[in-house]
Amino acid sequence: MEKLMQFVWQHRLWDYTPLVTSDGRQVRILNPGTLNCDAGPDFFNASIEIGGQRWAGNIELHVKASDWYRHGHDRDRAYDSVILHVVMTDDAPVYRPDGNVIPQITVRCSSAAAARCNLLMSGAASSLPCASTIATLPTLFHTEWISALALQRLYNKSDRILRLVEYTEGDWEAAAYITLSRALGFGLNAEPFEILAKNLPLKFLNRHRDELVTMEALIFGQAGMIPSPTADEDGYVTRLRQEYQFMARKFSLTPIPLQWKLARTRPQNFPYRRLAMLAQKIHQGFRLIGQLDDIIADFYRARSKAAMESICYYSHTDGIEYPDLPSLSAIRREFDIRLTGFWTTRYTFANTYGASPRALNEATIDRLMINVAIPLILARATARGDIDTVSLIPDLLRCFRAEDNKDVRLFTSAGVACHDAFDSQAMIQLRREYCEKNKCIYCRFGHRMLAVEIQK
Repeated sequence: MEKLMQFVWQHRLWDYTPLVTSDGRQVRILNPGTLNCDAGPDFFNASIEIGGQRWAGNIELHVKASDWYRHGHDRDRAYDSVILHVVMTDDAPVYRPDGNVIPQITVRCSSAAAARCNLLMSGAASSLPCASTIATLPTLFHTEWISALALQRLYNKSDRILRLVEYTEGDWEAAAYITLSRALGFGLNAEPFEILAKNLPLKFLNRHRDELVTMEALIFGQAGMIPSPTADEDGYVTRLRQEYQFMARKFSLTPIPLQWKLARTRPQNFPYRRLAMLAQKIHQGFRLIGQLDDIIADFYRARSKAAMESICYYSHTDGIEYPDLPSLSAIRREFDIRLTGFWTTRYTFANTYGASPRALNEATIDRLMINVAIPLILARATARGDIDTVSLIPDLLRCFRAEDNKDVRLFTSAGVACHDAFDSQAMIQLRREYCEKNKCIYCRFGHRMLAVEIQK
């Protein structure tokens, strides 16, 4: 309930006039203050008038006035600067630690608003508490919030890449390698992939990329995945172990204790083939950054010829929308790795046959375009101060079809439209940063729903 009170106070949603202290003085709120998410009063730096006299200081909110004593604020000097106590039930006068009385007002929230707040704040991680209402919100709220969320997610990824560029001392190709490695973990194993990539720098791997088995030995060996010897093991596994032992002695390498997640995962999502793909990509030559610059040049040319809607065409062969840009096709080919040898038909080191030589399908390649290529373009444009290219990024993201995953389906089943990857990225951001963290009252959808209930 205090969360609801904070929401009402922060957004000035109290529904009656005038505000009056418990001793009869009129109160005018000039500035409700800044919400404090840490210890101390609920709102800092508020400005109010009480009986015509202006006050500046902090605001504290409680369901019951007596909570002031129950929480020990009467003995805490951090509450000396409280100028107003806001409560739902005035059951006791309150005093500062120095003994002076604190002005107190009562604000009330409707039972419907309280019920809506409880519903939003107590939703299970797997559910969408606003599912029955979200589609009824005005289109403007959907459009504005979806756009803001998609840009949040884009800039979060861009900021991560810029930190990696700093980590690699300005080596953009090395930052791209770590970014791709993390993306190959596809959420579940993202952290182990990134740790492994940082432990095996691209410059080091490039010095040994002539032999694919050496590349695979370094990556699988450091990942701690090369199995112990068995009597009937494949000759490839034996050679891989021997090669890693040789490289480990030569360069003082030790396998990294990584926590790989395989439970409840489909075989095609196991990390083994993704690591084999990474090894083969480096073996073939890792050159991503230059091609990303070509994408922007193509994109500018495409925009000069026609509107964005005509840039994308529909492929009847596989039912996927592809941007009609030669450089994007080239990047796709960079991600479209055909595995060789041992990994052409296997998912693990065990005899689990059934895989195909192609490491990734079209939908997964698109995920890499969305999560690696486009954020890298944005990061480079941001670092260069290239505002024109930054402004193109949303249009570029809209060239890709919407992702199909459980987070996106949760919103589309509730009636939220998802037209392309820009929209689906927004939904993933909303799910991760608001729904799963029970921050519904900070979401614009939740804010609107509560505001409607409070103002009825």
